[in-house]
Amino acid sequence: MKGLNGGQRSASLLLRIGLAAVFLYAAVSMYRLPNDWTAYFPSFLGNTISLVTLVKVVAVYELILAGWLASGKYLKFVGLLSALTFGGIIIFNLHQLIVTFRDIGLLFMSLALIMLAD
Repeated sequence: MKGLNGGQRSASLLLRIGLAAVFLYAAVSMYRLPNDWTAYFPSFLGNTISLVTLVKVVAVYELILAGWLASGKYLKFVGLLSALTFGGIIIFNLHQLIVTFRDIGLLFMSLALIMLAD
């Protein structure tokens, strides 16, 4: 973030806070109420691992992303992982777009973070 001006640093910080808050909330909720989240995972994944177990694994992944975003380190990479995460949520849940449409904005927030990272 060395090459960013004050406005760009502020924008990056706001994007990071927003994305980290979403990942943190989702991680805590997934861990506490995993059954509420299984419907958002493709059913074929349940053939190899319990969906509840998978939800808890994803909760840990999203908790790591939240902490990583908060750290401000390697923003291009964490932005890419965030974008892929939201892209996957959108693609695998097109039938639930009434709920997941907000993930489109989060995907673009992740892409903006990549663009701001140096």
